[in-house]
Amino acid sequence: MAADGGAVRRRKDDEGSPALGAVAGRSAEAGPLELDRLIHERVRLGIVSALAVNGSLSFTDLRDLLGTTDGNLSAHARRLEDAGYVVCMKSFEGRTPRTEYGLTDVGRRELNAYLNHMEAIIEATRE
Repeated sequence: MAADGGAVRRRKDDEGSPALGAVAGRSAEAGPLELDRLIHERVRLGIVSALAVNGSLSFTDLRDLLGTTDGNLSAHARRLEDAGYVVCMKSFEGRTPRTEYGLTDVGRRELNAYLNHMEAIIEATRE
């Protein structure tokens, strides 16, 4: 299934060879399928995947799990937060600040759509 719920179908390119086509219901001129670029980036995909599995994780846990720098994780997490995919909760443990991230309903829905889209591309490629 594609991100918009349509099935992926193959189409012939100009030479007649199979090519990954448009989403069913769209014209062949719609072009190749586009992945959700927000989630598709490696660190952001890691963030939403880790949160989907774990529920919530601290900044430190995410950083260590993904093997990224503080600045890199912060920038990617902010992009996901701005899009409404993750929520950032800040608190203190004594005098130590703690940042915790969780996946929103929108983030879970978009991750599922992304995974369905990837499965459709894989299936269409194997045909």
